[in-house]
Amino acid sequence: MIFIIDDDMVMARCVARACEKAGFSSRIFGDAILAMEALSEGLPEMIFLDVMLTGPDGFTFLNEMISYSDTMKIPVVIISSLEFREEDLREYGVVGVLDKSKMTPEDVKGYAEKYARR
Repeated sequence: MIFIIDDDMVMARCVARACEKAGFSSRIFGDAILAMEALSEGLPEMIFLDVMLTGPDGFTFLNEMISYSDTMKIPVVIISSLEFREEDLREYGVVGVLDKSKMTPEDVKGYAEKYARR
């Protein structure tokens, strides 16, 4: 299972479609609070996360995740129109950054195949 956390539902559905075409199931969350609640029901294999969310932002979500030993190991790919360096985000479990304006379904599929288990 892959979590997609993005308040842009068009973008979230595109990421979900790319995951599904690669053979992975996914769940979409429009905000960080719903995603945090879902973590108590079961852990995803990886997360695609927008950082500019309505309500608590993606960094609040990442800070919460790294405070628990079981969730801190979940690989996270940031999807954002903002510019980030992966090296600056590694301590949060971030394994990649995708630019929303340039990313393709193949980019999503590549990360899913690398970090999510079937």
